Amino acid sequence: MEHLLELIETETGLVRAGKLKDAGTLQPEKARLIHAYTRGMLCAKQHAVALGNLSPAGSHNLRRRHAEFQPVLRINLAVLSAARDVTNTIVTTVAKAVGAQQSTTTYGPTGQAPSISKSANGIAINQSL
Repeated sequence: MEHLLELIETETGLVRAGKLKDAGTLQPEKARLIHAYTRGMLCAKQHAVALGNLSPAGSHNLRRRHAEFQPVLRINLAVLSAARDVTNTIVTTVAKAVGAQQSTTTYGPTGQAPSISKSANGIAINQSL
């Protein structure tokens, strides 16, 4: 849980700083730690009574740390959601601009606008930035 918490806080900081590429490199380790955390929490839930009887202090500490983990996770999810929304807005705006450039702005030989307009062929993104 400690390593996952540190990794999530690092990821949140990187995304807030706009370093999305650096944050993306944390994904494999984050997935591994989330899997281990989930497995551990399911095991602890199945054996909650035994853990409480054998180690009341450890059980209480685990509950406390899990409760502290939840707000950090909510903040991380909110930051990632905001970054996704900004990205979607940018891509949609660019796609609309490209499509608008390809719309017909002239009239045909009969004095009417042609009924067939070309759709956008796609956009290119420079990922070297």
